[in-house]
Amino acid sequence: MRTAEINRKTRETDIALFLDLDGKGKSDIYSGVGFLDHMLELFAKHGRLDLRVTCKGDLDVDAHHTVEDIGICLGEAFGTALGGKEGIRRYGDCILPMDEALILSAVDLSGRAFLSYDAKIRARKVGDFDTELAEEFWAAFARAARLTLHIKQLSGRNSHHIIEGQFKSVARSLRTAVSIDPELAGEVPSTKGTL
Repeated sequence: MRTAEINRKTRETDIALFLDLDGKGKSDIYSGVGFLDHMLELFAKHGRLDLRVTCKGDLDVDAHHTVEDIGICLGEAFGTALGGKEGIRRYGDCILPMDEALILSAVDLSGRAFLSYDAKIRARKVGDFDTELAEEFWAAFARAARLTLHIKQLSGRNSHHIIEGQFKSVARSLRTAVSIDPELAGEVPSTKGTL
């Protein structure tokens, strides 16, 4: 079973997260940040991951700690669930249209944390969500999962569509990268023998 449970409690957030890489796309999300909940539901559905998240955060301050810390927990869960990464495809990419927005994402489950984020989000907020927190989420996720992640906005004007396109595209890239390649017969896809 490629699953992980992460519990993280700080003075800013209290998070419980469960991830099943071989799920059916089911989710049960409550972060207190409605837009983030919506994005994580899409992420689970398009990644075919089962994901449960509850978070009590210092939303009286703002949503920054909640968004970043959930990114950390989700990244840690990916790292744990992947184990030694035997048999995985390792790489995944997706160019995803979301109405007028077109988002490219590519991932390498390399063991090396790196984020390249190129998006021009016009609005400062989508609902109550600070749009700059999208980059914070992906940075925290990439660091904690120790993966290489590229996100590039190829076109788009609507801020909601641009961010939603990111979550859907990355989910589909990850879906490919974590999938088992039967031709590898359990080998780690690296000349180093480890990832």
